[in-house]
Amino acid sequence: MEGGRAKRDDHVEAMAMRTGSEPVTARSALRLRFWLSLWGLIWAGAGAAAFALAARFGWAAACAAIAVVAAVDLAVVLHHIRQGPHYQPGRDVPPYEPPEQR
Repeated sequence: MEGGRAKRDDHVEAMAMRTGSEPVTARSALRLRFWLSLWGLIWAGAGAAAFALAARFGWAAACAAIAVVAAVDLAVVLHHIRQGPHYQPGRDVPPYEPPEQR
């Protein structure tokens, strides 16, 4: 420490180095997204039906739009799950390439 302040190099060494490929190797909790999409689809569909029966067509349209978004997300998630470990690697696959040792 010089003059009560830590050197910049000390701070950098303490942090984990990033590889820059994180968005490419990012993982998604696909099973969680599946269940949340299914839950949203069920509730939005039920809401659309209930509001339509109550003659609240604006709210029914809003719930129907949310149901469509949930259905599309559900389809995308199922597609990614079916593609296998490329989109959902196991726990033995690191989330990024480890930094090179110097």
